[in-house]
Amino acid sequence: MSKPLVIVESPAKAKTIGKYLDNNFNVVASVGHIRDLPKKKLGIDVENGFEPEYVNMKDKTKVIKMLKDAAKSAEHIMIATDMDREGEAIAWHLSNILERSGVEIKRIVFNEITRKAIEKAIENPINIDINKVDAQQARRVLDRLVGYLVSPVLWKVFYRGLSAGRVQTIGLRFLCERENEIRRFTPEEYWTIEGKLANGEGVEFDTRLAKIDGKKPEIKNAKEAEETVSGIKGENLVISKVEKKERKRNPYPAYITSTMQRDAASRLGFSAKKTMVLAQQLYEGVELGQEGAIGLISYMRTDSVRISDEAYRNGVSYLEQALGKDKISGNKGRFKKSKSSQDAHEAIRPTDSFKTPDSLLRFLGKDQLALYRLIWQRFLASLSVSAIYQVSKVDIKAGRYLLSSNSRMLKEKGFLAIMPDRKPEEDITLPDLTEGENLTLKKLEGIQHHTEPPARFSEAALIKTLEENGIGRPSTYASILGIIQTRGYASKEKRTLYPTKLGEEVWRILDKLFTDIFEIDFTAGMENKLDEIENASIKWQGVIEDYYRYLKIDLEKFQVEKDDAKKLVQEETEEICENCGRKLIKKWSRNGQFLACPGYPECKFTKSLDEDDLDRKCPKCGGNLRYKNGKFGRFIACSNYPDCKYTESVKIGVKCPEDDCDGDIIEKKTRRGKIFYGCSNYPKCKFASWDKPIASECPQCGGSILLEKYTKKKGNFLQCPICKHEVYS
Repeated sequence: MSKPLVIVESPAKAKTIGKYLDNNFNVVASVGHIRDLPKKKLGIDVENGFEPEYVNMKDKTKVIKMLKDAAKSAEHIMIATDMDREGEAIAWHLSNILERSGVEIKRIVFNEITRKAIEKAIENPINIDINKVDAQQARRVLDRLVGYLVSPVLWKVFYRGLSAGRVQTIGLRFLCERENEIRRFTPEEYWTIEGKLANGEGVEFDTRLAKIDGKKPEIKNAKEAEETVSGIKGENLVISKVEKKERKRNPYPAYITSTMQRDAASRLGFSAKKTMVLAQQLYEGVELGQEGAIGLISYMRTDSVRISDEAYRNGVSYLEQALGKDKISGNKGRFKKSKSSQDAHEAIRPTDSFKTPDSLLRFLGKDQLALYRLIWQRFLASLSVSAIYQVSKVDIKAGRYLLSSNSRMLKEKGFLAIMPDRKPEEDITLPDLTEGENLTLKKLEGIQHHTEPPARFSEAALIKTLEENGIGRPSTYASILGIIQTRGYASKEKRTLYPTKLGEEVWRILDKLFTDIFEIDFTAGMENKLDEIENASIKWQGVIEDYYRYLKIDLEKFQVEKDDAKKLVQEETEEICENCGRKLIKKWSRNGQFLACPGYPECKFTKSLDEDDLDRKCPKCGGNLRYKNGKFGRFIACSNYPDCKYTESVKIGVKCPEDDCDGDIIEKKTRRGKIFYGCSNYPKCKFASWDKPIASECPQCGGSILLEKYTKKKGNFLQCPICKHEVYS
C-alpha cells in the first residue's frame, strides 16, 4: 500500500516528524542541498539573463536515488524543508528532480516541530513559493559572481587560494576600520570630583560633582582638579533638591536570531556558529525518554518579535501557575517590529512553556540546556510585568558648585524574577534627607581618568553592527563570522575579534580596487532588493544585472592597476639578496610573509622572514641553524636545506610542568594562525596553554610555572595555572 512521502533536510528532523505521523507516512531526509552550481566553473551564463547551471551534488548520488525510488511508490509527496529562503530553494530543487515520478508534489511549512503544528501543515499543503526561491537564487548567483570573479584578483596580488565574499567582506571591513580607529586614538586626560558626605546623624553616603555654574564640569588636569576641590571645601553644603520616584524597567521581547546569538555569546560564551548548531538541535527534536523526540523551540532563523496567540496563551498559563496572575503583563502586542524586519516567522520561543529547563536536566546536554534555559527565560520574561525601582536624586548646593547623590533600589522584581541580569546590580542606598538640610564634607578628591579607544568587536557586537547596518539576514550572521575566521582574515582571542595582518591587507586591496560592491550602503541596499524579489516587487535578473555592471567596471579597473596593487603589499626591506644584491621585498604565501628578490623570475632567491641565524650549528651536518616560518608556526632548520633536512621545535626555555614529563614547552600555531604553547612530548603529554608560560615558582602553591596574562582592567600580570593565584609587578 502506497503512503504519502514527506521529505525534510535532516535525519534528526525526519525522526521527530516521523514520530508524530506514526506509520501513515514515509518520512525521509535529503540531508541538506542536493543541487548547486558546479564547483569548477562559474556556472552562470552572464550573456543570457544570468541563467544558473545547477548540477546534482556528487556526494548526494545515493540520496537522490533513494528519493527517486521512494517517490515512485508514493501516494503523493510533501516537502517539509525549513521555512526560510534556503529551505524553499531546497524544496524547489527536490521538486525539479522528483517531478518525473508523476506524483503530485506539495509544500508544507511549520514554525515548530510539534504534533499539532505538523498535523495542521499536513492538512493545509501549499505550493512552492517561487518568489522566495528567486530571492535565494539571486543571493546564490551574487555570491558566486563575487567568489569566482573577485577571488582571482586576490590570487594575483597575494597568492592562490584566497577568497572574497560579498557579505563577509563587509564584516572584515568593520573589523579593520575599528582597528584603524584604535591605532589613531589619542587618549585625553580628564578628572572627576568624588567624595563622601554625612548628614546630621553622621550617616555617610557617596557624592559626585555634577555642575559648575550650571554647566557640566570639564576638568582636564590635576591643577584644575585641586582648585575645584579647594573651592568646594570653602563652601557650605546644603541640600537644594530631593527627588524621589518609581522607575519602570521593561522586559525585552522574545529572541530573534541576532539577539539570541548576542546573548549566548555574552552570557554563555558561545560562538554564533555553536549557538545556531545547538538551536537547530533544539528545533529539530531531542529525545525525552518515553516521550520520544520532541521539538523544544520554534524556528530559530527569524527577525520578528511576534508570537502566536497559542504560544502567548501557553506562556501566560505557565506564569499564572508559577508566579500568579499579577505577574503577567497582559499586553501581547507590547513589542513593535523594527522597520527592517521581514516579519516572516515568529520569535524564538519554547514550544511548550511547561517544559521547564529543570524538567529537562536528564535529557539535554550541558550546552543544549544552557541555550534552552536562555530561550525559555527570555520568552516568559517578555510576558511578565516590568521591574520597578525606587530611585532618589539629591542635589547639594555648594556655592557655584552642584554635587549630586543617587540611590536605586529594586522594589518589584517583575520579569527579573524569571530572567535575572547576568551581573545583578546591587542596591545603592541613601539616608533620609530633606531639602535645606546642612551636610558635612567627610572626603573629597579628584580622580584622574583617560578616555579609552573604541572597543574591538566581540562576535555579539559585530552581529549587532551588521544588523544595524542592514548587512546580512538572520540565516547569515553565523556564516559571516565563521568564514572570516576560517579564511584567516580574523582571529578570536578571549571572545574578542582581531583582524589578522593578512585580513587587513586583503581589505586594503579590496577597498582600493572595488569602490562600489563592498560599500556598506550598497550591500545593505542589495539585501533590501532581495527582500523585494521575495515580495514579487522586482525581478531577480534585473538585480543581478545592476550588480554585475558595477562589478565589471571594478574588474576592468583592476587590469589597469594590477601592478600598483601588487606593490601595495610588497614592502621593501633593507636586507640584500644574496644572489644579485637587490633589496629584498616582503611577499605573501599560504604560510604568511616571506622575503623574496624583486628580480623574480630572473632571480629566484627567497628567505624566511624570521631566518635569523642561531649561535649554534646543525648537529647533523655542521651548517648554521636558523629560524624559519612554517604552516604551524616558527621552527628551527638547517641553512643547508634541502641537502640537510634537520629541524627542531622552538623551545621557550621552560620545562613541562606535568608530573613525570621531561619535555620542553615549545611554541606552536593552530591552523588558523593562533600561537599557543605545548609540550614537546605531544601526543604522550597533552599540556597546552594559550598563555605563554614562564619558569617562575608560584608563591601560593609552589607550582613550577606561571602564565603571562593581560586584561583591560588589570593590565599585565602572571597567574598560576593550578591555584589561579595572581602576581603583579
